[in-house]
Amino acid sequence: MRTPAAVKKGFTLIELLIVVVIIGILAAVAIPKFANTKEKAARSSAIADLRNLATAQESFFADSNRYGNAADTTAMRFNWSRGALGTAITGNATGWAAEVNINGTSPVKKCGMFVGAATRPTFLPATVAEGQPACQP
Repeated sequence: MRTPAAVKKGFTLIELLIVVVIIGILAAVAIPKFANTKEKAARSSAIADLRNLATAQESFFADSNRYGNAADTTAMRFNWSRGALGTAITGNATGWAAEVNINGTSPVKKCGMFVGAATRPTFLPATVAEGQPACQP
């Protein structure tokens, strides 16, 4: 009588190669989606910063009868969110405008907002209304 053959445990090379190929396909799909999501989050953060700046500007105007500029951010009690690159805040007695760079985009894209008689940021389309934050596409 013959003894049963020894049972071998483990994975074959083919099975391991199939698993590696499947993981590679999943990574190829997931990585571009992640990059797109990261840019959307940075854009949303920039828009939230601009809305918070609008609130700070109105509060500052109530106190000092003028809108603040970049030097007045401490007096306005306003800080850009972590990682945001606020590039310009201009303000006077009749209006204000602000620009912020969106991190993680190449080339760098900007978001902006203007209120009152301030100079509209040049990258904003003509269809963007006063007091509405908008970003480059």
